[in-house]
Amino acid sequence: MALIELTNVRKTYRTDGMELHAFSADRMEIDRGEFVCVAGPSGSGKTTILNLIGAIDCPTTGSITVAGRETRGLSPSDAARMRRDTVGFIFQSYNLIPVLTAYENVEYVLLLKGVKQVERRQRVSEALVSVGLKDMMRKLPKEMSGGQQQRVAVARAIVAAPPIVLADEPTANLDSVTGRHLVALLHRLNLEQGTTFVFSSHDPVIIEYADRIITLQDGRVISDRRC
Repeated sequence: MALIELTNVRKTYRTDGMELHAFSADRMEIDRGEFVCVAGPSGSGKTTILNLIGAIDCPTTGSITVAGRETRGLSPSDAARMRRDTVGFIFQSYNLIPVLTAYENVEYVLLLKGVKQVERRQRVSEALVSVGLKDMMRKLPKEMSGGQQQRVAVARAIVAAPPIVLADEPTANLDSVTGRHLVALLHRLNLEQGTTFVFSSHDPVIIEYADRIITLQDGRVISDRRC
């Protein structure tokens, strides 16, 4: 069984009496261990599909199954638990907690999971070192550049070793060298730990590493190509 399954999914937003068809797919499956790039122009539905898979948003019609669990109809608390246990997020806007240090932002995920302090300390330190922030652990987000904040967001997403990581334009605020280093790191996690990655991006570096490219246009899949 696929790790992620979308069946007859439609997402429609209604504003000012008008309908906007943001995304639709009759059938889409993503298997465990894939490194997938969802590509397409701005407004094509890339972020929408990540929000649907991560149960941040609900489909208007159809069903989405993530790690064997149907997401439609989950209560807010059940959806939060599903995300905590199954999905790591890398948001384009970082979504860091401004009053917490880099270390504390990453640690917060493990606190929610009840991980003991000694293990937390080791895993948080390893995650921050892996993204090149060994000397920034005690800095607040406002004391870091945009690129550094994005790397904190990546460390937070991977620290609990979730089976799925959803990444929305993760290299958009990074210089080319840092971006390539980051993608190489995530690809190594994919190969070594079997983590499934789904990116929304038009970055050539992510496309270069991807083993599957799903291209969207106007909310529809126009190409699904394995590399």
